[in-house]
Amino acid sequence: ACTVPGGRAGFALGEDDMELGLGIHGEAGVRRAPLQPADAIVDELLASILADLAPRPGERAVLLVNGLGGTPPMELAIVARHALARLRANGIEIARAWSGNLMTALEMPGVSLSLMTVDDTRLARLDAPTDAPAWPGGGRLGTTARVAMPVVAAVPNAGASAATPAGQAVRRSALRIADALITSEARLTELDAAAGDGDLGLSATRAAHAIRALPDSAWTTPASALAALAGALGRAMGGSSGPFYATALLRAARGLPDAPTPTDWATAFAAGVASVPELGGARPGDRTMLDALLPAVRAFEDGLAGGASPADAWKAAIEAAEHGAMATAAMAPRLGRAAYLGERVLGVPDAGATAVAIWLRAIGSGV
Repeated sequence: ACTVPGGRAGFALGEDDMELGLGIHGEAGVRRAPLQPADAIVDELLASILADLAPRPGERAVLLVNGLGGTPPMELAIVARHALARLRANGIEIARAWSGNLMTALEMPGVSLSLMTVDDTRLARLDAPTDAPAWPGGGRLGTTARVAMPVVAAVPNAGASAATPAGQAVRRSALRIADALITSEARLTELDAAAGDGDLGLSATRAAHAIRALPDSAWTTPASALAALAGALGRAMGGSSGPFYATALLRAARGLPDAPTPTDWATAFAAGVASVPELGGARPGDRTMLDALLPAVRAFEDGLAGGASPADAWKAAIEAAEHGAMATAAMAPRLGRAAYLGERVLGVPDAGATAVAIWLRAIGSGV
């Protein structure tokens, strides 16, 4: 139902109910029924229309799928897809079709279908130029036939190289990261909601599932593994995190040998982190993931240079990242949406920096 400004909804519906035949101004309909899938609703609407219009087989018609104000375009497209298929199955030639929120009733969710038989004169009038601002125009449907493409059975690549020990080590680390991100979803969501849109927890979980879904062939070498991770995270993570991580991983993969030494890993780590400010323009103190990444890089490099074991150097990197992430609680954001909140976010660590500390510690649990 729609709600007149300052008033109440014209009628009330249960969560699992739908109203059929309601008025365009939000008036109650002719029948209330349990909510059905979109295709079933379209079938019922078209049954009433076709019974009244009684078009002849082969007759031309035009279809208008109209949203009532609160129905998103994707759902209207779902309705239009099935309506076109059903009408064609009934032998009706659809000459034009339109979809959109054209005749609406404020914020009322719902859809109406209009079907009109046409001849050449009517069709020419529908195609005539107009300055009407809401008319969607066009309406011509594609005529390209679908071509079934043969599916070639996958043949194992006998020449594929076996995974290197270092490639498998990256895989184990990545899977530990995936576990840690899923476990931390609620925490990251809470932190991100304080200074952003609250989607980092879910985005990190999607990244974790993308990591788990990578094929065995992704882990052949450390470089191939990092490249595969870059593609997976770039596709799975929303916002700016996906491009940042994808770019950093690709940069880290450059020149990484098949059997990297700890120094090779330090070089790759530093190269990947250096790409983040190049891409996003962040600087230390801007309350971003960089405030955890840069201290971690320095600690790892300094530890190795000072003769520490790789495990101890990485432990120092984790501690530096966690300290850097906690320090963001005292920083006012200067980049992104959080910059508009200013001092309101003080006291809450940055979610992106916290995520860095989480995955660094996950790697460290296996070093």
